[in-house]
Amino acid sequence: MLEDNITREMFPLMRLSEMPQDIAERIQSVQDKSGFIPNIFSVLARRPDEFRAFFAYHDALMDNPSSNLSKAEKEMIVVATSAINDCQYCVIAHGAILRIRAKNPLIADQVAVNFRKAGLSEKQLAMLTLACRFAESSGQVSDEEILEAKETGWMDEDIWDIGAITAFFAMSNRLANMASVKPNAEFYSMGR
Repeated sequence: MLEDNITREMFPLMRLSEMPQDIAERIQSVQDKSGFIPNIFSVLARRPDEFRAFFAYHDALMDNPSSNLSKAEKEMIVVATSAINDCQYCVIAHGAILRIRAKNPLIADQVAVNFRKAGLSEKQLAMLTLACRFAESSGQVSDEEILEAKETGWMDEDIWDIGAITAFFAMSNRLANMASVKPNAEFYSMGR
């Protein structure tokens, strides 16, 4: 408990009034839409240039309309790999988003614990198998493993998306863990 208090003092949640205007406006729009400010936004805002770069890349990956991965599939990758990385914040927060995007109140828990038992399609299983391999030991991923994912219908650009989302959220997981960012209470009941 003392360690949480020390970490919180070192990396406090910032108030909107303390942030540059463009960041405060972005966060305010999230609050207007969801009814609360996700804690990760308030922590990352302490470093404005990094906040902007982080969310520019986040948006390029997660909101890319030309991607063949659905928004729910992208969230599956985040939840499964965040569980590997022991990131409570991302498992809970992105689990909420996954439940909403998949319109399934059970899927996030199933993917976080054991995606192989979640009743996913063969293609989604291949996607998460590859993402988890990237998360656990990227240097050992073989061409054969990539070809196995492609045999289920994923294309080269899809494989890139799977790897890039995994890599981006590995960084996010580490930042959230380093700063001991706690999930907002609102996330726990979303999409249930």
